[in-house]
Amino acid sequence: MKGTIKLYVPIAFSMLVFANVNAQKKTGNTIVLKNTSSLELSQKAVAIKRKQLSLQNDSGKYPILIYKNDTIPAQVNDLDGDGKWDELFLVTDFAPKEEKKAVLSWSDTDPKFTIRTSARFGKREGKNLPVHPDTQEVLLANQVLKKLGYQKYQTDGPTWENDKVGFRHYLDGRNCKDVFGKKTPGITPEDVGINSKGEVEDNYHVMLDWGRDIFPVGSSSGLGGFALLTSDNKLHRLGILANDTVNNIEKTTFKIVSEGPENSVLNYKYENWEASGNKYQAEETASIWPGMYGYKNTVSVNGLKDNDTVLITLSNINNQNPLQVIDSGDFVCLIQHDKLTYERQWILGTAILFPKDLYKGYIEAPKKGQLTDSYLIKTSAKNNQQISYYPIAGWELSADKGFKDSAYFTSYVTTLAKQLSAKVKVEVK
Repeated sequence: MKGTIKLYVPIAFSMLVFANVNAQKKTGNTIVLKNTSSLELSQKAVAIKRKQLSLQNDSGKYPILIYKNDTIPAQVNDLDGDGKWDELFLVTDFAPKEEKKAVLSWSDTDPKFTIRTSARFGKREGKNLPVHPDTQEVLLANQVLKKLGYQKYQTDGPTWENDKVGFRHYLDGRNCKDVFGKKTPGITPEDVGINSKGEVEDNYHVMLDWGRDIFPVGSSSGLGGFALLTSDNKLHRLGILANDTVNNIEKTTFKIVSEGPENSVLNYKYENWEASGNKYQAEETASIWPGMYGYKNTVSVNGLKDNDTVLITLSNINNQNPLQVIDSGDFVCLIQHDKLTYERQWILGTAILFPKDLYKGYIEAPKKGQLTDSYLIKTSAKNNQQISYYPIAGWELSADKGFKDSAYFTSYVTTLAKQLSAKVKVEVK
């Protein structure tokens, strides 16, 4: 095994156009993308469903969108895992009320775009075995970190990133959400979290050229995790702490659904999550695309009883400033700005953009217990209802140095909330 393990995941078809794409394309549909808002939209994500397109005989080839002789970066995603792509995902800029008429063409080859998102997952099958790349995992209740006696996963679990920021999920039973601060737009090295022998190694809490892990999570669930407040007024963590030997989740199934230049998607299923004598089924999907200092997380819980409440977590470790709660667009923005990093070394702004129609205020986690050091956003979600929200992290050493200023970070978050609220109309002609 070499010092760098390649963890490229060929699940999503990456698409960037070669110089000879015009020789390969065929006349196809016209795709009209209309910014219905009066806002300028930067790096706006748009998903065009497969069923919206007239595939005819081109269904097995690669769709290309050409606008004013330029190609819009895009990729196709197979979200249901049936071997056929379900959506054409793209990221592009819009002026206020701008309408873009793009020609849908087809390429016989798989072109390549600049890679601006990534999903990474590495694991080892034994303490003395090297880490190998993978795209999925099944974790049973007795296979957690303390019970195994060693860390099975590179970076404690999967990571995902874009050109602005990175995140990781502690798959070892803790289910925390952590933050990688990035100083450069490139994808972080594939050997982050392992050494030259292929062993799991915590080598990301030191400053490197690309950045480092900057966010302490402790016994919180980190930035954007979720929990449950049951009808008996008891708080339940999704998972356990590092010293626990048995998970409260019977079976956790993880999968990298898609990895491509414009979008990476990760999915987790939690079977028989035990809380107050009941068993719940939960699912979450993380989706990241370029341009923003955050990602989209979607969660749902099945088995909710009357007066059960799904909670979204916002770690407040090292926060000494008041929490800001601001309405913007379709969201309520819960915003912190302080030296939220390890040992209060750097300034970091964190936020959750949460949909207004599901927001029921927030509470603070207790000082002791399985889930602490957090603001807990109360949701009105019904049984098995999907909740989509955006965890945001702006570090003062990132490319945007304005994050050092509290007012600047607040403006960034509220502006982003308005942009995410803006609708792009898709019409196929």
